[in-house]
Amino acid sequence: MIATQLRSFTWQFNENNQEFLVQGALRPQRPDELASCLQALEAAAQKAKGRLYFNVRRLVRMNNVAFRAIARKLIDTVSGRSDLSIHVTTSSVVGWATHKFSTLQEHTPKITVNEYDSEFYPGQSFLEDGGFIPILRTQTNLTWHHEKALLAKHGLREDMLVADICCGIGDFAVLIQKEYNPGRVVALDHSKSSLAYARQVASEFGIKGIDYVFGDASDMLLESDQFDFVTCRHSLQVFDKPELILKELYRICKPGGRVYITNEKNSHCLGEPRGASIQKTYDEVARLWNHFNMDIELGPKSRRYMMDAGFEDILMESFMVTNLDGDPQDFADIIQSWENVYAGQMAVRRGDTPEQIAELRQGFQDHIFAALHPKGYAGWPIWAASGRKPK
Repeated sequence: MIATQLRSFTWQFNENNQEFLVQGALRPQRPDELASCLQALEAAAQKAKGRLYFNVRRLVRMNNVAFRAIARKLIDTVSGRSDLSIHVTTSSVVGWATHKFSTLQEHTPKITVNEYDSEFYPGQSFLEDGGFIPILRTQTNLTWHHEKALLAKHGLREDMLVADICCGIGDFAVLIQKEYNPGRVVALDHSKSSLAYARQVASEFGIKGIDYVFGDASDMLLESDQFDFVTCRHSLQVFDKPELILKELYRICKPGGRVYITNEKNSHCLGEPRGASIQKTYDEVARLWNHFNMDIELGPKSRRYMMDAGFEDILMESFMVTNLDGDPQDFADIIQSWENVYAGQMAVRRGDTPEQIAELRQGFQDHIFAALHPKGYAGWPIWAASGRKPK
């Protein structure tokens, strides 16, 4: 991800999501003041396959000089590329952007426009199974900053046969396919709608080599001993019997292959200022999950689980995702998603009083405050572990 700043606006290209983001106030006096930004947009388009996302949902101001220059660049880009379309993402909060950019659809069907609140990738709300899907989407973008190199340390190599179990909407499988060039990726999940969405995303991005499969992670209809590398991220903690999932991960892995898992210990989330309130909320989150027979504290227990499952040569380490890994607002968006699900759905189902829910929400809001504070620090710890299946 590359970010650049010019005066009062910034631009950033996320190659993993094929998304070019412009934010701030875009008010040049002459078109040539945008030369660097337009060159970066052109370079982004050259790297993109299928669909390029042009995101202006955080662009608070833009004059006509800027709009005409950008509009011309977008139209010229799709006119010269038969294999590329552009999706402009606006926001209902900044209504003028939708009105302006929608005029581009009259020039070419290869440019589409939609507001942030509607369906688009990667920011659409796609609530399912307790709301975990939208959480995982944003999380993957930030954890990939760490896992991109970590996966190689745990044994992932080019041309391997890879399985991504409990893949959700398939974003992690796409990142593996792009970065590591495996021979084949099988991505499995129990949600048919998530898999349909994953296939759509892969098609839009021109991603080949991923087979999306419907199945139960605790009883997969996949042959034994066939995958060189098996991943299962942020998922064991959701099941009341994680040992059954690990048994299946072990079964489908080739002898000598490795299984890689990640899990959390939410009570170790931290932030300053307002650390005491933050700590209190995440201690309660651990109890909340336990009430529903889930263990969001599983992270440090991963080594024991893998040893009990029969793995050897176990590697384990932790990393801290923070508000300094990228845009602090992205970190804050994750926390807001947690609040929406944990305080907005799970706490209500547990039977918490309005006062208890308000106290729980306060810690999440204080964590957001720490993430966005100019001198603040906010962290979310994750444990990664892998083990080799004996030959």
